[in-house]
Amino acid sequence: MAEYRKKLAAYNKAWEAYEKIAGPYWSAVTDKRSRRRTKMANAIKLTTADYVMTQPPPYKGPPKPDNPLAPKSKGEVPDVTDFLANAKAEFDFIPEAPADEGTYKRAYARVAAANGLTKQAAVKIYGFESGGDGNYDIQAGREYDPKAKVISTALGYNQLLTTNTVGLLAEAGGEFLAALNAKAEAAEGARKQQLEDKIAKLKKMIAFARTVPNDWSAHGRLALTPKGIGVHALNLDVDIGPYLQTRKLTTSVVFAKRKGYDKPLTAAELEMMNLTGDGNGYDMLVMSAALREKVPTSNFFQRGGYERNPVAARNNTVAKLIAATDAKMVQESKLSGAKDLAAAFDEVASR
Repeated sequence: MAEYRKKLAAYNKAWEAYEKIAGPYWSAVTDKRSRRRTKMANAIKLTTADYVMTQPPPYKGPPKPDNPLAPKSKGEVPDVTDFLANAKAEFDFIPEAPADEGTYKRAYARVAAANGLTKQAAVKIYGFESGGDGNYDIQAGREYDPKAKVISTALGYNQLLTTNTVGLLAEAGGEFLAALNAKAEAAEGARKQQLEDKIAKLKKMIAFARTVPNDWSAHGRLALTPKGIGVHALNLDVDIGPYLQTRKLTTSVVFAKRKGYDKPLTAAELEMMNLTGDGNGYDMLVMSAALREKVPTSNFFQRGGYERNPVAARNNTVAKLIAATDAKMVQESKLSGAKDLAAAFDEVASR
């Protein structure tokens, strides 16, 4: 314990010194982001003065030591086991697993293609988010090691957070119900009953998601509750999951069009919106090529998200990040999972 206290004192001293620099930096990022949104809403041209043009200060001190007397406990970030347990406990819901990964990929391809996503964009984003070979239940942190510690609640082909799932249920729950109702009407016997039971439970989850204003922060608070953690298990359901995963991307496309961006989005640009949120991603889309070369990527992330994202930190300007994202997409699209998803799109198109 004496050695631990010595290391902790050294860490605290270094961290306090670091925070005196990092705190004001990230406050400036937040402040300028808010001011940019006001300017953009009023069609005012942005310049370098509207961004923090220096890179985030790096922490160079010792790591925080582990307390040898602290009890070993599960990490704070819930994982797939928690999503399933809370879905059962809170809604008596057990997601219907696909017969195999190909079944989920075909279900996703059908929904994605029907909603206007191209094979190239879907496959590239899947490759980037899943490591090129991830299953439908892939969670952030486990792209290359299924036993690794999860780093966020990001789940599935397009890595939805619990907050995303709650928000999508609130905004588009009626569309998901309509799709399931159409399936139920065409089904018979046990399958029809199964779908009707699923519809009843989905209605309860949608009602829960709509108990707060349609706002990211409000959805985030719900997402931290047992019910919020439970609804995230919908992404694992072979009937509902593809609609959630697809809607996350098509919402970004619609957002950009609504703002007046009429150019086709590249997969990397769409991923910027998926990765940083629609508002931040759109901010990157509309900036000039000259600004993309200069503006640090830190301007488009929350501090915690940036510090957990080594890709954004290494590729520290917008232009570098977009180029690195596309390069990673191309590379990961060569792996078997991405090839299987591309084949699923081809199969859907042939039918």
